[in-house]
Amino acid sequence: MSAALHQGRVILTCAVTGNLTRPEQTPYLPITPAQIVDSSLEAAEAGASIVHIHVRDPETGRPSMELDLYTEVVVALRKARPDLILNLTTGPGGRFVPSEEDPKVAGLGTTLMQPELRVAHVAALKPDIATLDLNTMNSGGEVVINTPRNVRRMAKVLRDAGVMPEIELFDSGDIALMNDLIADGTLAAPVLCSFVMGVKYGFQPSPETMLYARNQLPSGARFTGIGIGRSAFAMVAQSFLAGGHARVGLEDGVYLSRGELAPSNAALVAKAKRIVEDLGGALVNTAEARTMLSLPQAFTAHVQSSNHPGALS
Repeated sequence: MSAALHQGRVILTCAVTGNLTRPEQTPYLPITPAQIVDSSLEAAEAGASIVHIHVRDPETGRPSMELDLYTEVVVALRKARPDLILNLTTGPGGRFVPSEEDPKVAGLGTTLMQPELRVAHVAALKPDIATLDLNTMNSGGEVVINTPRNVRRMAKVLRDAGVMPEIELFDSGDIALMNDLIADGTLAAPVLCSFVMGVKYGFQPSPETMLYARNQLPSGARFTGIGIGRSAFAMVAQSFLAGGHARVGLEDGVYLSRGELAPSNAALVAKAKRIVEDLGGALVNTAEARTMLSLPQAFTAHVQSSNHPGALS
């Protein structure tokens, strides 16, 4: 085992709205920028030190990649809580749906796009962290494509922007790719990464899977085990017990307990906090999390300018 263990001090991330959770699944899903901001701040008050952000079309509730929406959310959060660690997604833009007539031609629902466009909002807004997915895999009846070449192009944009990547790992082959990216200098060690467990054709959630994935990590890697759907809280416990950090949120699961919809992200965070504390751990605050991740202590003026899309007035 070579991963860096938390020694009982846990960084909790809240994944606020996500890309795949549908408004039809829960009436409590934040949709508008104001709702995403409010839900993020409530989650922070409940114990989250990182908020993982997607944005949505305020009219339809569908996923969006509009820079103006990201800017509205990021500026408001930086103004309200400059200490809160912001983690923006770069996952959208990697889905391919083969057409029925010709499978090499993109069909309806394809989002696959130039890698640099998937990280344009990160380059503009310079959050603390941005996710970087390494999975190429079946996803439902479709395919998610993240080729090594495209991942390298996205990683370069993050590196040039001074943004820490969080490497999302969906299966063991992704760890092998991550090791290659460290070896060629695309990624800097020690890496921050997460195991996404519960997606049908990827890592399946269990203690054995968590330990196996942890034991494949390079020296000093920091990790979080993420449970999708019904495994969300079980993986909070398993990640903690394996020495990792934790994540919950309406992106990952909409239920607080069997048959009971979570009324908010804050309620999910509060339950995760209880689980960690009942197991003998403690959530760290934002300042402690920044120290653990070697991040600046807060969003500061050196990344603001009059022509910066995310600058504060």
